[in-house]
Amino acid sequence: MTETLRWRKSSFSGGGDGNTCVEIAALPTRVAIRDSKAPSRGTVAIPVGSFAALIQSLKTTTV
Repeated sequence: MTETLRWRKSSFSGGGDGNTCVEIAALPTRVAIRDSKAPSRGTVAIPVGSFAALIQSLKTTTV
């Protein structure tokens, strides 16, 4: 990825400095995801529709 990405963390990332979560960055057709604890270790980019389905599934899954 050569684009400059604007990363953001979830508002539900917990206390402290909020570094125990994932970060996402919106791209025109994909959503980039990385570990906020190790941002230089790699990024995964998935299609927007797949990301939306993932989020919907997480919202409806009970533990």
